[in-house]
Amino acid sequence: MRPIAILPLVILISLPLGCSRKQGNVPPTKVEVQRVELTEAVKTITLTGEIRAQVESDLGFRADGRITERLVDVGDHVAAGQVLAKLDPQEQHSAVDAAESDVRAAEAKFANETSNLARQKLLLAAKVNPPSEYDRAEESFRTAQSALNAAKAQLGTALDGLAQTELRASNSGTITARNAEIGQVVSAGQCVFKLAHDGPRDAVFNVNEAVFGQQPIDRNVQIKIKLVADAGIHTTGTVREITPTLSGAGGTLAIKIGLEESPPAMTLGAAVLGEGSQPLGSQKAITIPPGSLASVAGQASVWIVDPATSAVSARPITIARYETDRVLVAAGLRPGEIVVTRNTQKMRPNQTVAIAEEHQP
Repeated sequence: MRPIAILPLVILISLPLGCSRKQGNVPPTKVEVQRVELTEAVKTITLTGEIRAQVESDLGFRADGRITERLVDVGDHVAAGQVLAKLDPQEQHSAVDAAESDVRAAEAKFANETSNLARQKLLLAAKVNPPSEYDRAEESFRTAQSALNAAKAQLGTALDGLAQTELRASNSGTITARNAEIGQVVSAGQCVFKLAHDGPRDAVFNVNEAVFGQQPIDRNVQIKIKLVADAGIHTTGTVREITPTLSGAGGTLAIKIGLEESPPAMTLGAAVLGEGSQPLGSQKAITIPPGSLASVAGQASVWIVDPATSAVSARPITIARYETDRVLVAAGLRPGEIVVTRNTQKMRPNQTVAIAEEHQP
């Protein structure tokens, strides 16, 4: 009978212990916060592009023919005047030979007419021949002289045609494209090589026009250019050129940023990141970190800390725009209010918090 009497006593003793645990004080949750303020609404833009030469040329022969030699390839650095490729010169050699023959014949004719004119001049002075004979000799002399000049001009044209069978670099630079091979027949003016000139460099970005909205692109803003392969290699530049028309299926604008300095590692074709800010007029807005956002009843909200009670409450907000590292708030917040910036998913209404760290906007 004694064991049955002891059981209620044990239950009575254990109940107060359980109750005392439930009634213990819960410490306030530590949170990170930010006191929101109005700031200039500047849109930070990051784009990916590549390094190009500011000046590029299409190089081609000025004569028709079949390519017999190709002396350079894509990526080769060439000097001004260097021979890049050659055409079959047989036709041009034949033209030069014919022109040289014409010059020799014209020189012989001119020499003969020169002697005849000199003889007629002596006979005229001695009054042996009439003046008409001298006039005919002078006319023949001038005709021979004109024929010789024409033959020499034709020889010059033939020699120039022979020189055009060699394609030479117009400037020093790097070959960036090749559009013909040995054995291919090309026409005059057809692009065979693309040459990127040595000198200033651009960072070129193909940008959708929607990125900038209705705001004009500020050509004076400094753009920071970083090498994708090594962000420690960077330089700055400004907008040098914007294509006036859209290109490509996506409707993009080509924006060329002229580099103030060109680090050696930023070679032609190197992938780079461009970072710049696009001002939105004189507009000011409240910005909060992305970690401040919460969803309460399906609506974008933030948790506001009451400085008097240290309790939090949910506040619906209207978002103007999302950016990489911040959110612009159109409505719902007032300057000076304190917003929880981390662990918002753990918040509940009237929860008491302790501020662990306050960030600046």
